[in-house]
Amino acid sequence: MMQDTNPYRPPGAEVEMPAPFVDDAHKLAGKGRRFATFVVDYIGFVVFAILVGLVTGVMTGNRFIFLFEGLWSYLTGAILLSIYYLLFEGLWQRTPGKLVAGTIVTDLQGRPPTGRALLKRTLARLVPFEALTFFGNNGFHDRASGTKVVLTR
Repeated sequence: MMQDTNPYRPPGAEVEMPAPFVDDAHKLAGKGRRFATFVVDYIGFVVFAILVGLVTGVMTGNRFIFLFEGLWSYLTGAILLSIYYLLFEGLWQRTPGKLVAGTIVTDLQGRPPTGRALLKRTLARLVPFEALTFFGNNGFHDRASGTKVVLTR
């Protein structure tokens, strides 16, 4: 076997990287914090929806008021909820509720989640009674998207 004699080859080294979030400082968020996050985000979403409704009403008059009535309101609400979570979790890995509770969303290895994972997470939230899935360790939207919520402080 011939030995590599290239004088321009950089030196090599074996480097072992530690697994992310293996220490006790990055534990999964408990049910109490998750519930507090839900409450704060629910209030934040309602404020966001009201602001969107007001801006829509001021800018268009009564032309699009039907979006906030009857069956259309469910579709509008689903779209606004998706925008709320995708915007905050996509930009900062946290919503206002997670900021208050001191948590962030990560993938299962502790890295920032991908856009695809955040989309799955957000769509899973639209499943009726999804909030009741927290009787186990994680909610449906965590399991479906391969994400977890960990403490930051």
